[in-house]
Amino acid sequence: MLFRRRQPETLSQKLRHALWPRRSWRRSLLYMKKRVLRLRATPHAIAAGVAAGVFATFTPLLGFHFVMAFVIAYVVRGSLPAAALGCLIGNPLTYPLIWGATYEAGRFLTAAEIPDGRAPESLGAALAHGDIAAIWGPYLKPMLIGSIPLGLFFALVSYALILVGVRSFQAARAHKAGGAPAAEPAP
Repeated sequence: MLFRRRQPETLSQKLRHALWPRRSWRRSLLYMKKRVLRLRATPHAIAAGVAAGVFATFTPLLGFHFVMAFVIAYVVRGSLPAAALGCLIGNPLTYPLIWGATYEAGRFLTAAEIPDGRAPESLGAALAHGDIAAIWGPYLKPMLIGSIPLGLFFALVSYALILVGVRSFQAARAHKAGGAPAAEPAP
């Protein structure tokens, strides 16, 4: 193989690099920014795809984020690679913030009673056995309800920011190449 490592990474090294960037957070974020800006699609498609990924990340349905983002991106005519990149907003550092915010928003919207602040004794067993009924009422239902307004808000913000950024990037690239910027097709 052409670009294979001489010394393959161990499982612990792979896990560490999946959770923490090799060089720096700034470099990783810059790389993601360039990946989004350099996608070959209309500014709307890229922005809609990223927004679909961001919205899907706010739901508590782990394992379905990419599928949900792809379906939403397809419906709004967004870019599927951009939707996958938008899903990367959710990571081990941001999930606690996202889940806490969606839980509190859902609890506020449903006017649920405040538990005593401790997880029930059976929460670990319910999660281990996949007993969704035991965690639906106190945890998943408020998180699912709270994820909708928060996900919509952050999806709209990301759509606006990405749309402006991609339009200016593509216009600058076209100007530098000597051509006119490509017109966005009418919906």
